Amino acid sequence: MGQITDSRRRQIQRKGRIMRLMTQDKSKSVSLMGYAPPPTAATIDATLPVQAFIAQILNDELSAAGYGPPLKGDRLFDGVREYTLTDASPVYDGADLCGWTLITAGGT
Repeated sequence: MGQITDSRRRQIQRKGRIMRLMTQDKSKSVSLMGYAPPPTAATIDATLPVQAFIAQILNDELSAAGYGPPLKGDRLFDGVREYTLTDASPVYDGADLCGWTLITAGGT
């Protein structure tokens, strides 16, 4: 396990919370630990009706559940809020896939 993976794992375990990711067709679902960094002044745009919600997750839980990669249209549940994935960006530690950055919209 590399330094990026170790650092990411510590941050998510220390600051994260349980979230649920579900495929668009609702055929697969996985509960996982995710970390949503607080928005910065640069990412807050008062002119937009809905702000993007970004969550960091590890790939371990997705692999163990046989979920596959997160895709546009998948649903992310954070407590009572439901978000729709608009993008999922892989995070690598060298050649190894260690996690994902989920970019979502919604929050209903």
